[in-house]
Amino acid sequence: MTSDFIISVIGMPGSGKSTVGAALARQLGLTLVDADRLIEQHENQTLQQIMDTRGNAAFRSIEEQVLTQMPLFPSVISTGGSVVYSEKIMSRLCTHSTVVYLQARCETIEYRVSLAPQRGIASDGKQTLRDLYEERVPLYERYGEIVVDCDASTPEQVTAAIIERLPS
Repeated sequence: MTSDFIISVIGMPGSGKSTVGAALARQLGLTLVDADRLIEQHENQTLQQIMDTRGNAAFRSIEEQVLTQMPLFPSVISTGGSVVYSEKIMSRLCTHSTVVYLQARCETIEYRVSLAPQRGIASDGKQTLRDLYEERVPLYERYGEIVVDCDASTPEQVTAAIIERLPS
């Protein structure tokens, strides 16, 4: 394929962004940029620590700062699920990358997230996973140039579907 691509992967927690992002990077010979790890390195704290000590608004502000200032180069960017709340971040990603939305039903997301209960999810603390799903899906749909259903597909199948639909 082409090695001058930037691909940004968006979707709910549990949609497979990290797993598919890594497979996509491997198959295309690109570097994987994990946005959550960048934030953790920048702040020297885990996402959960940031959420617990500083709250959701501070987390989103940090996320926006890190993702609007990070260098862009041919890579696969695995974003955090809340990235779509920032017009600045999404404008940058839409301008400089192909944005791939990993779509899944809420039930699929709930099940997958239940398998990793320690996973930090950016919310105001009062929102259920379903609330976040209903709030975020229209944003994911707005920004996703390539939409891939990942409910019943393996990461390998999702990766193949993305590669097949990338612009040449």
